[in-house]
Amino acid sequence: MYEKFIRDRISELRLKKGVSEYKMSTDMGHSKSYIQSITSGRSLPSLGEFLFMCEYFEITPKEFFDDEIKEPMLVQKAMDGIKNMDEKDLNILITLIDRLNEKEQ
Repeated sequence: MYEKFIRDRISELRLKKGVSEYKMSTDMGHSKSYIQSITSGRSLPSLGEFLFMCEYFEITPKEFFDDEIKEPMLVQKAMDGIKNMDEKDLNILITLIDRLNEKEQ
């Protein structure tokens, strides 16, 4: 069950990043078929390679496994921007988020 989730999540995130299996494999310093061997079910990444993949996608391992996050790479980018905001700006942002979420309901 988890193996399929990992394979599917790698494929999903790779497509959102807009890179091919070949490009991701070579970007990570592996043979051109490395990612294809993972997504096809022939192998799984080691823990070290998994952590490197998270860095490649610019997300945390927690975000990798949280399938309720629709756009984990964008959420992480937003979090990076939020980290240095002061209280006033954070409250404005929270108000905006609440308003946008109300529109979706």
